[in-house]
Amino acid sequence: MAFKKDFAWGVATASYQIEGGAHEADKGLNVWDVGSATPGRIFEGHSGDVGCDHYHRFREDVALMKQLGIKAYRFSINWARLIPAGIGRVSEDGRRFYTELLQALKEAGIEPWITLFHWDYPYALYLRGGWLNAASPLWFERYAKVCAELFGEFCDHFILINEPQCFLGLGHWTGEHAPFLKLPTAEVMRAAHNVLLACGRAEKVIRSTIPRPVKIGTAQAYWPALPAREEDYELAKRDTFACHKNFGSVNYYTDPLIFGRYPEEFAAWQHECGFTYPKSDMDLIKSRTDFYGFNTYSGDYVTEEGGELKRLTPPMSTPKTDMRWNVHPDALYYGPKFLWERYGLPLVCTENGVALAEWKDLNGEVKDPARIDFLKRYLRALSRAAEETEIDGYFHWSFIDNIEWAEGASKKFGLVHVDYDTLERTPKDSARFYQKVIATNGEEIFR
Repeated sequence: MAFKKDFAWGVATASYQIEGGAHEADKGLNVWDVGSATPGRIFEGHSGDVGCDHYHRFREDVALMKQLGIKAYRFSINWARLIPAGIGRVSEDGRRFYTELLQALKEAGIEPWITLFHWDYPYALYLRGGWLNAASPLWFERYAKVCAELFGEFCDHFILINEPQCFLGLGHWTGEHAPFLKLPTAEVMRAAHNVLLACGRAEKVIRSTIPRPVKIGTAQAYWPALPAREEDYELAKRDTFACHKNFGSVNYYTDPLIFGRYPEEFAAWQHECGFTYPKSDMDLIKSRTDFYGFNTYSGDYVTEEGGELKRLTPPMSTPKTDMRWNVHPDALYYGPKFLWERYGLPLVCTENGVALAEWKDLNGEVKDPARIDFLKRYLRALSRAAEETEIDGYFHWSFIDNIEWAEGASKKFGLVHVDYDTLERTPKDSARFYQKVIATNGEEIFR
């Protein structure tokens, strides 16, 4: 069996998407709280104000995870719930909530993986310039120190940021996600550079604050190019890490953290756009990275034609998810291999899953055979990759149906169904299947 004995079989969520309690106690607002209140931005006016109400129902959710045999739980801290103004005073209510969640996970024997930032930027800091403010790395460093002080005793794994490709590319460049900005390219580069400085500072302060070894990484949105033929392997790998003059690449954000430099093609793009920075910044950005987290759902097949790279249009019969993403399991084989060959770091699939159009049947059950089939296909590909690389874990996205950002509650990614009127939780057939996958350390995917 390719999966190691201590493989981290987990599920993942994000604070804004499941917590609710948006206006409880002294919690501060974040950019998604504010953005969802603007008509037309979120599908049918949905919001995370209540969401799955995990804020009030976390004990029920942890008990359900334990029942399903979940070994690890990746969740994020809502920065403005813990520190209402983003900097300064720590909320006693926020501290209590996350401490009690972590205690409940410990009692259930579930290992926590804390993500510090999963897109819900404090609105008070956004009004001060957000990631464009030169002080933003210091704000994040202070926040990381507070998290390390309060929660370090419970947690051995920290993910600094989730998917800068999305909160920068979609949030600051195309305007599709909060804070819904369409900035000049050079300004997005400035924000991205500050994010990297923030990561560099946070990595160092977490290690200096927690008096024992912890493992630190990031979670990157990773959509690899896939070789259409065996001889296209190197072509696909080059394209995966090439500069396409957008903010979707993983190496734009991880080469600086791991190697202490931007990739040459990206540095040339920065120069072309007029973005500059002090070279000494790279010494601060370069970090000790213990694992490489990748969030992968699909990829694009490429081949060589007439000496040029050709991106292939999928055949009409290609299965598509409810997000209109192609079902391409090879993404969990070639994707990890490319990362392993470039970085040589232990790998963790920090997100993978599928959105399906589904609902409870007349018997009150959710039968989702397509999700089970998806899991089998993708986990079989990951098991092949695990034979050739070091893969330490897999986190299914998501544990529970949730607010899928601008798509609202319309997209169903969860192993557990949520009735947003009653907030009742109902495990789907896929939850029981994943329970067997975990219990057999992956053998179930071959049955």
